Amino acid sequence: MVSWMICRLVVLVFGMLYPAYASYKAVKTKNIREYVRWMMYWIVFALFMAAEIVTDIFISWFPFYYEIKMAFVLWLLSPYTKGASLLYRKFVHPSLSRHEKEIDAYLVQAKERSYETMLSFGKRGLNIAASAAVQAATKGTGTGACRTATRRMSVGQILRQFPGYQPGPERSP
Repeated sequence: MVSWMICRLVVLVFGMLYPAYASYKAVKTKNIREYVRWMMYWIVFALFMAAEIVTDIFISWFPFYYEIKMAFVLWLLSPYTKGASLLYRKFVHPSLSRHEKEIDAYLVQAKERSYETMLSFGKRGLNIAASAAVQAATKGTGTGACRTATRRMSVGQILRQFPGYQPGPERSP
């Protein structure tokens, strides 16, 4: 049996590094045929890598699993078998074409939600930083500017501006 480490090395060299260099050459020479070939390869390889996460967890115990995986990567890559092109044309392209609208809608929705989530986290972070600054200022450990600001407004007035503030015993400065 081939070890996990040898399999990872084969997938890295023959599945990623060589195709990356060949893709570079296709872009550099502006060879459309090679460019399309390598785009199909990368799409199929990305799907393989996503499936590999699941298969490594659940069926890596299967006899000759790593040998099959290495053979599959070499089959995808081979110019004689044109495995990636075959899988892309027979399965991937038709499937993506059928579900393209749903995938696009999902991606738009994911972008919107991620933007809203980042804004929410940003606001929370600013609120936490502001309340930490106010707490530091009320304890007298803040800078002179913070002390001056707290003298102009009462501590309670400052702290009441922050959501989640619960009043405690007042301290005199």
